[in-house]
This record gives sequence, C-alpha cells and structure tokens, in this order.
Amino acid sequence: MPLDTHATPRGARRLSFPTQSILALALLGLIAVMPSCARDTQEASGPAEGKAAEKLAAPASPPAPSAAMAYDAARMGGLVASAAMPEEALDREEYPHADPNPVKVAAEEPVSTFSVDVDTASYAVMRRFLNDGRLPPSDAVRVEELVNYFDYDYPAAESLEAPFRVTTRLYPAPWKAGAEILQIGIKGYEVTAKDVPPLNLVLLLDTSGSMDSPDKLPLLKKALRLFVEELSPRDRIAIVTYAGSAGTVLEPTSGKDKARILAALDRLDAGGSTAGAEGIRQAYALAKASFDKAAVNRVILATDGDFNVGIADPNQLEDFVARERESGVFLTVLGFGRGNYSDVRMQKLAQAGNGNAAYIDTLNEARKVLVEEMRSTLIPIAKDVKIQVEFNPALVAEYRLVGYETRKLERADFANDKVDAGDIGSGHTVTALYEIVRVGSPARATEDLRYGTRAPKDAKPGELAFVKVRWKKPDGDKSALIETPVPAGSALASLEAAGEDARFAAAVAAFGQWLRRDAAVGTATPADIARLASGARGADPFGIRAEFVQLVRLAASLPALPALEGGGGAIPQ
Repeated sequence: MPLDTHATPRGARRLSFPTQSILALALLGLIAVMPSCARDTQEASGPAEGKAAEKLAAPASPPAPSAAMAYDAARMGGLVASAAMPEEALDREEYPHADPNPVKVAAEEPVSTFSVDVDTASYAVMRRFLNDGRLPPSDAVRVEELVNYFDYDYPAAESLEAPFRVTTRLYPAPWKAGAEILQIGIKGYEVTAKDVPPLNLVLLLDTSGSMDSPDKLPLLKKALRLFVEELSPRDRIAIVTYAGSAGTVLEPTSGKDKARILAALDRLDAGGSTAGAEGIRQAYALAKASFDKAAVNRVILATDGDFNVGIADPNQLEDFVARERESGVFLTVLGFGRGNYSDVRMQKLAQAGNGNAAYIDTLNEARKVLVEEMRSTLIPIAKDVKIQVEFNPALVAEYRLVGYETRKLERADFANDKVDAGDIGSGHTVTALYEIVRVGSPARATEDLRYGTRAPKDAKPGELAFVKVRWKKPDGDKSALIETPVPAGSALASLEAAGEDARFAAAVAAFGQWLRRDAAVGTATPADIARLASGARGADPFGIRAEFVQLVRLAASLPALPALEGGGGAIPQ
C-alpha cells in the first residue's frame, strides 16, 4: 500500500509545555490546510505545472505560507524536531532540468559527443526519495549516474601512459524489440598501493543553520570519522568551515595525528547563515598555500548547497571554481540532507572544478564513497575525458544516447583542448549505452525523407561505429587520443549471451528511464526490470546490486507515474 505523502511530518515531536504545543499545532496546521489538490498536482507534475495548479487552488487572500516556511518557523522556535520535514517542503530542492535525448538519424547526424560522468549523486538521491516513500522528481534522475553507480568487469589498462582501455558490447535492447544496445565501457588504471601519492586535502564544511539536522552535519561528522581512519602519516588535512562567516578551524595536519583531527570535527556545531562563497575562497587559498606537487591537492566541499550569503548565483560560483582549477587543485563535492538540497549548485561546482560529486544519504554510502572507493574518488588519473561515437549510416538508421543529457558536447568540442570535460579517478569505470536501430529494421521511429540525406555508398561495411576517446594527464594541457572500431559482426544473438554485467547495466538504464517518465522505455514495468536485474546480480559482496532490486520493487508500490506514451515492449524474463 503506498505511503501517505500527505500525513503529519514524519518524526514530528510536540513539547510538553501547553502553550508551545498549541503554537506548534497552529504552525503545522498551516501545512494541513494547504489545498490537497495543489499538492497532488505538484507531486505528479513537474515543478512548473505544480506551481500553476497551486495558484488556481490557493485562496485569493491572504496567501498561505509555504510548508517550508511553516516548518522552518517551527524548527527555529524549538517546537518540532529538526528531523521532521513535511513532504511539501521538498519543493525547495533544486535539480538541473534536461529533456531526454531524442532519436537521431545517422544519415543526418552520424556523430555523438559527450563528456564522461563518474558522479553517483543521482543514485543516492533516488534511493533517498524511494526510502522516504515517494518517487523522485524526473530532473533528480540522471540515468548515467545510476548506471555508473555500479562497477563492471572491463579490462583494465596496464599503465598510466594509456590510463584506460575501451570495451564495446552489442546486444538486443531489453525494452524495444528490434533495437540493440551498444555498450561502451572504460576502466581507469588502478594505482597500486605502493604508487599511491600522498593526499593534501582541505575539508570545506558547511556548518550553517541549515545543516542542523541528523542527516546533515551529524551524518557528515560520522562520515569523516570513517575517512580520517583511512589517512596515512604521509597525508595532510586541513578544515575550513563556513556559516555566517568562514574560518580555518584546523591548519594542515598530518594524517598520523588522528586525535587532533577528530577533536576538531567533534567541536563543529551548526548555526548561522551560509557564507559559502567566502568559505570556498578560503579553502582554495589554503590549498594553494600548502600545494604539494607530489601529492593529490584537493578541496572536499560538504554541504546541502544552500548558499545564501555572498555569491549565491551558481554561474558566478562556477566561474570562480573554473578559474581556480588552473592552480592544479581538484574539487570533490559531497551533498547532504533534504528539503533545501541544491543539486544544481553541486553539479555546477563539481563539473567546473575538475572534480566529482556524490550524495551521502546514509553512513553506508559514506563508507562506500570515502573508504571503499577512496582512490577512485580522490586520486585522478585523467582529466577532460570526452567520448565521440561516429555511426556508420550504411548500417545504422537511428541511435539514441541513454542519459548524459547534462554532459552533451558539440562535435567541434571533442578536439578542442580548451573545452572542459569530466575526470576519471584510479580504477573508475565509466559506462555509456546507445540504443541503435539498424537499416531495414521495423523498429525505426523515423521514416526516410523524400529529399533527405542518404547514407554514403563508400561507408565501411565492416564497421557499425567508431569510438574515439580524448583525455589529458591530470597536470597536462594537451589531449591524447584512443580509437576503437565497433565490428558489425560483433552483435550477440540474445540478451542472455551478453553476460551478467551487460544485463544488469541494461536493467539499471531501464529503471532510470522509467523514473524519468521517458516514453522510450515503452511498456516495461518495475516488475520486468526487477526480474532482469535479479537474474544478473552476479558476485555482489556488498549487496548493492541486491539493494537495487529491492528499490525497483519498492518503486512499484509507490504512487503511479503518468502513463508513458510510445511503443516498445516488456523486458523479457
């Protein structure tokens, strides 16, 4: 039975004093009297449609305070526990909008170019929404980040001189009869323990009032305790905090002095407004002052993204961080919390700062990001990594890149070394999936034009596509090129023959498209997706693939998504 998303805020706590109880009920009553039809419309539609419906449903005068305002007033007065968050308050969360990639006609646009994306924030955000009993907003779901949350068994590179190899697989698409998936995978060179460089880190921690919630600063402190235990005596760490103002609370300290580092973390409390811009300035200044050419120099920003003092415009912050990356200081962004979480700012800062982004919703996720994957999270092996795929129009009628909507590049950007792109850490795997339809297939979504461009007669008959990857060394300015053809005869006859990794990646991509209300996924249901993923879990020592299957099943029991339009078929069992 679906959870009631209009119930009293979860975890709300009334104090025993009568007058405070009455006031708390009055404040929270503002939420209860908001027109339920406006809330229903806003949750089922996008933010813009919800606001339009809210205007129609709201009384003419006086306007009712928002749920977020009522909640904040109650919390500031000490009348509710900070963990209690009305569902309606979640409309302050910000996610970048991007429409799903359209189908492209290979004879007209044979080239597809995009930046790699190793971020995983979208997966953890999706999991948090589902565990809270509601489906995530479409814009919160980035399909490639769901797919890349998991590791796949691609052949590893042998040296840092060529830090990754390209692997391609071609197999039937599980959500569209007559279509195929071209899977492109790369795995970064894994730096051995003896070759791991020392870490020179500045932790930039948000200690503003908005972080006063169990899933924010307290969780952050627990997460960093796990991380500090992994530091070696060669590593150095400093801490800068920001609230109403910014300041250094721990000068660069050796990793062997764990007691001093942990004591500095224990003293942190939340309060004040969010002077995020000033904190970023100070963190970069400290990182540059203690810069070590032999070390990994990085700022780790941990926040809910609610910058409300100083530079709050994401574009200005992005410009500042983009200039600072020229110093050789990389950036990692860790997002926390709900209600006012700004994924827009997180993504802009991470992409501009030669960095990566993760969202920490549980202590287990902190362990995954900061302990198990510490090398891939913090140790870069390549930057400005771009992928370009040219499809042979003699064989491919149509193609569609699944995900990467916020990472698309122009064709000319591929060879332009001034254009920034994604970065890859030690041992990172990156997966991209294309849905393709061959010439002559009844699965085509488009028809030939009477006067349109036709496939060239001299196209190479043995190649379905040609994959090119450009990358730079972490301290380099000139890119290198890796090229790999996709043989036309490499297609597998069945999805089963593709192997567990391919089937699991396809299942994750199908779920991401379903969550985004993408018509391209056809009539595939969560039950179909769960069956496909369950049969492809393979070796799962930490249970994260099994958890995914449970999340898919959970999504099926939550309020239904709008009906998907378009063709397609159910995923085979």
